Amino acid sequence: MVNVSGHTAPRATSTGDLLQILRDRVPRTKAEIAALTGLSRSTVSARVDALLARGLVEPAGEATSSGGRPPSRIAFAPASRLVIGIDIGATHGIVAVADLAGSILAESSSRLHVTDGPEPVLEWATTEALTLLRSIDRDVADLLGVGVGLPGPVEHSTGLPVNPPIMPGWDRFDVPGFVRSRIPVAVLVDNDVNILALGEHAMSWPDSDELIFVKVATGIGAGIIMGGKLQRGARGSAGDLGHLRLPHAEAQGSPDLEDVAGGPAIAAKLGGTTSSDVIDAVRARDGQAFEAVRQAGRDVGEVLAGVVNLLNPSVIVVGGSIARAGEHLIAGVREVVYRRSIPLATQDLAIVTSRGGESAGVLGAAIMVINSVLAPENFDAALQLPTPSERSER
Repeated sequence: MVNVSGHTAPRATSTGDLLQILRDRVPRTKAEIAALTGLSRSTVSARVDALLARGLVEPAGEATSSGGRPPSRIAFAPASRLVIGIDIGATHGIVAVADLAGSILAESSSRLHVTDGPEPVLEWATTEALTLLRSIDRDVADLLGVGVGLPGPVEHSTGLPVNPPIMPGWDRFDVPGFVRSRIPVAVLVDNDVNILALGEHAMSWPDSDELIFVKVATGIGAGIIMGGKLQRGARGSAGDLGHLRLPHAEAQGSPDLEDVAGGPAIAAKLGGTTSSDVIDAVRARDGQAFEAVRQAGRDVGEVLAGVVNLLNPSVIVVGGSIARAGEHLIAGVREVVYRRSIPLATQDLAIVTSRGGESAGVLGAAIMVINSVLAPENFDAALQLPTPSERSER
């Protein structure tokens, strides 16, 4: 089970707060919830009944009796609703259906090109999502929402891509509106590195509240988790490592990090054009490719050393297609970060390769939706969901 919520539950002052406590999936009696929250028994009973009516919690057996009838326990019901995660990369698309505990129930992937434009790419993704729902005998009435990750800058408050460099035709395209026209539920959109950070954090590092996920692929970016929460910045552009300058680099014009350490830049040094060419060269045990990838790691490390000094993360996770080429990239990152960052910041710092695999992105997209829709401040809308009996009548 992954840690979806990523934080300690607050004291319950509302029905939404109470659900946050129950999302740890520990069965509790109403009396135990009252003792934990300080709420009256009648208030707890009314709020639990509202959650039971919506199917978000369920009976979970009986507690030991201290005399008389044993009290009933209730627990979070993660299978009661579903979410869809969509991860769109430069040359791939992955769609998954997950329950409210972040367990992936069905998944599909395809090679595609984001340069084909938003309509065909999102048409594929939404069609695939509906097909996956049918494959597990569920339908749109079971959905809480859809999360979408895109390989470019996204204004998170609107879900609109903004001047994405590798996504011609996507600038200011209404991604949430397009998806909602096919799947009429809440739709959240973010850049792919942020959803990868959420997925990696939940799957592999749930106890690390300060984590930075770095993706090195066609582009370079970072997802920043501080205090257990994803940090997007004022408009959603936090973590854009690829456009930080490397003034010491030999290439003319003081290039951006992406210009010297992104997949196409490495490939060009080896006579290729794409990240796949780099991976093929490394797997063919090309010594020149080994050194080119390690140097890219050093360049990434030059930027990350400053990030480590500034933010003091406990974990840096390095992922993306270039990271999958072997240990050469991360070796270069470690070489520079441990040398250039202050000793206190690196004393317990782990720099590791991504463990999440291809599912980390769609899981992160799903978690983004779960945490948003079930957040106490948004929970009134969730209470308007149809009850299980109402859904069965449709």
